[in-house]
Amino acid sequence: MAPDASAPASHDWRWQLRHALRSPAAIRRAIGLAAPDVDATEQTAAAEQSAATKQADAWLDDGAFEVGVTPYFASLCRPDPADPLTRQILPDAAEAEVAPWELADPLGEDPHRVAPGLVRKYPDRVLLLVTDTCASYCRYCTRARWVAKHDEPLGTAQLDAAIAWIADHPEIRDVLISGGDPLLLADRRLGALLDRLDTIDHLRFVRIGTRVPVFLPMRVDEGLLAALGRPRRLPLFINVHINHHRELSPQARDALDALRRAGVGLGGQTVLLRGVNDDVETLRETFYAMLGAGVRPYYLFHCDPVRGTSHLRTSLDAGLALIEGLVGHVSGMAVPKYALDLPGGGKVPLWPDAVQSKAHAFWDVRGYAGERFRYPNAAVSRASSAQQPSDAAR
Repeated sequence: MAPDASAPASHDWRWQLRHALRSPAAIRRAIGLAAPDVDATEQTAAAEQSAATKQADAWLDDGAFEVGVTPYFASLCRPDPADPLTRQILPDAAEAEVAPWELADPLGEDPHRVAPGLVRKYPDRVLLLVTDTCASYCRYCTRARWVAKHDEPLGTAQLDAAIAWIADHPEIRDVLISGGDPLLLADRRLGALLDRLDTIDHLRFVRIGTRVPVFLPMRVDEGLLAALGRPRRLPLFINVHINHHRELSPQARDALDALRRAGVGLGGQTVLLRGVNDDVETLRETFYAMLGAGVRPYYLFHCDPVRGTSHLRTSLDAGLALIEGLVGHVSGMAVPKYALDLPGGGKVPLWPDAVQSKAHAFWDVRGYAGERFRYPNAAVSRASSAQQPSDAAR
């Protein structure tokens, strides 16, 4: 029997983790995806679906990426495999199909580890991976190769070594704490980590990447808020991973509001996923919902080429078309950077090309609605300025 996500005890985040749904069958039961009754004309299709389900389950049993979702988040899902929320957390047989260009380490992080749990891909910032556990597991996880495998614990000695490395490198200005999900750390341990980073003079700010406000909003309790919000020298920013506006339930909004009231700056990142948010209307509603919850959309990531995720990935052309459908039609505050995260090469923003042609004096530029304009180059001479277009030509 599926745990009762509406029971009073379910408001405790520890209850949610203890009762997490740890198999595809448990998830299907919880969200109401029972096998349908079929007539004679539907038996073949049902058999094929059953075979696909068994294939997915067998593949997972062979040691593929961890399965798990909180009863709370499962309660937001609709009983439809194509539901945008269900699609993110329910394993699919397509995960066993690996394209030649898909990688176990699609961001090239492993070669850039400079200390235990510490990844350096940029001159002035580092990524600190403090845990391998999440509240729920997204099927497109970039770190599926080690998340929840429990073979890379960052114990006290390893964390000491990572912090010592940061302290010894004065060029580092920014630490992004990630995992797994750092907000699953004990309040005391997370607060102590932030305190230690706060003593490193050359740091300018600290960030935390999390999906807890979406998957486990009840975790944002008084203890966590006290650990995050106590006075420190370094500003703290939390990047919240939000893919669909339905993830912003009243409970999630309350958690985000509590973080804001504790003085934490909130930014948002979204992954572009086929069948989840790959249309202009869904992205528009999602980004406006994020702003309404006090979260500034910052990145729209193209889905990384993680092994077994082709069924969730759009094309780059489709991604650029979606951004073009947003620019000018929604507030600029609601348009994040569309970015690739290259293996070892870092994040690269992509943008629809508005420049039609370039000349010394003027560039021809297309407006958001398709009109073309001649715009003066910054360094035009008097002679070339005489060639500026008339109003009729603009």
